[in-house]
Parts: sequence; structure tokens; C-alpha cells
Amino acid sequence: MFLSSIFTDPERTARLMDIAQSSLQPLLKGAIFYSIPLTIISFILGLTLAIFTALGRISHVKFFQGIARIYVSAIRGTPLLVQLFIIFYGLPNIGVTIDPYTSAIIGFSLNVGAYASEIIRAAILSTPKGQWEAGYSIGMSYSQILKRIILPQAAKVSIPPLSNTFISLVKDTSLASLVLVTEMFRRAQEIAATNYEFLLVYTEAALLYWVICFFLSIIQQMLEKKLDRYVS
Repeated sequence: MFLSSIFTDPERTARLMDIAQSSLQPLLKGAIFYSIPLTIISFILGLTLAIFTALGRISHVKFFQGIARIYVSAIRGTPLLVQLFIIFYGLPNIGVTIDPYTSAIIGFSLNVGAYASEIIRAAILSTPKGQWEAGYSIGMSYSQILKRIILPQAAKVSIPPLSNTFISLVKDTSLASLVLVTEMFRRAQEIAATNYEFLLVYTEAALLYWVICFFLSIIQQMLEKKLDRYVS
């Protein structure tokens, strides 16, 4: 029905072309000024949190282990959308009001931190125990071994799955529209609400997400090939 109307109705075709062209610029602005910065900031904060969480999970201190386990379990066991709603809509009930963009950053960072921590923890545990023993044998401390021996090797192992997490986060930022962040999908909703061409506008937004993720996938492949040179 939709496709047949395009080919048989020149006026509708022209109208759809005009809508596609006029909506492209605000969608791109939403991606460049909101979606992509939101992804980068959330990923950096989440990755920092993930490193400390992973170290807490492998720590010999039961308190740190417990805190890390509860955090990871709580985040992985609840939907991201629910987490965003709790932060933005729930916290004001106890007097904590956070603006939409900051709420989205907090929600995405916590989510990335939990999932990425398991990736980093697995990468650390995959390092041969002989590396630890070699470090202790030459008088290095626990923190020195981590910093100079273990973490550099774990980084090479964890970069591919972390890249997948980053790409997934680009798509997850569309959920920020539900907490009133004017990112790309929010712009698509606003545009579609004015012209009622939901299929066209949402498809255009989907294609933009696809293009962004496609180029990120290319970068990921290049990075993996570069890292393969240093992995025996």
C-alpha cells in the first residue's frame, strides 16, 4: 500500500521527498550534538567504572567483592529503560531532580559499567598466572603488576568485545528520548508527529543509526587487525 502509492502518485512521491530532505538536517543535528556525545561520554564514564568494578570483583577483600557483585547483579538484572525511568522520574519523589541529559548519562554509564566490568574481569582472569608469579618474583607489588603487566595484556583481549559494547550503546541512546533528551530518535518522533509520515521518518532515522554503526564497525575491524600484530 505504501510502496504502491509512491509509484502511482507523483504528488505524494514529491511530498515524501521533501519530507525526507527537510528531516535529514534535524536528524543529523540530533545525532551529532546529542546521540554521539551522549555515547562517548557515557562510554568513557562507564569504562572507568567498569575497571574499578572488575578490580573489585577479583579483589581479596570481601567488602569490595560484595559491593561489585551487587552492583553488577542489579544492573544486569533490570532493564535499561527501567533504570532510566528510576533516575529521571523516580528520584524526584525523594527530592533528587536531575536534568534529562545528565539522567541519560548516569543511566547509560551505570549500564555500560556493569556489562563492561565482566568483559574486563574475564580479560584479566585470562592472563596466565605465571605473569603474576613473575612479577612477584622480581619484587613488584600487586598494584605494579596490575598496572605494568596484567592490564596492558587484558586491554588487548577486551578491546573487541568493548567495541561491540560501544556500538550497542549508540543504538541504546534512542531510549534517551523517553526521558526527554532531544537526541536523534526524539527528533524523529517530533518530525513524524507533525507530518504523520512515521514509516518514512523512522526508516530515515534507522538508516542513520545503521550508517553510524557501520563506520564504527569498520574502525573496530581496523583496530582488531592492528592489535593482532602484537598478539602472539
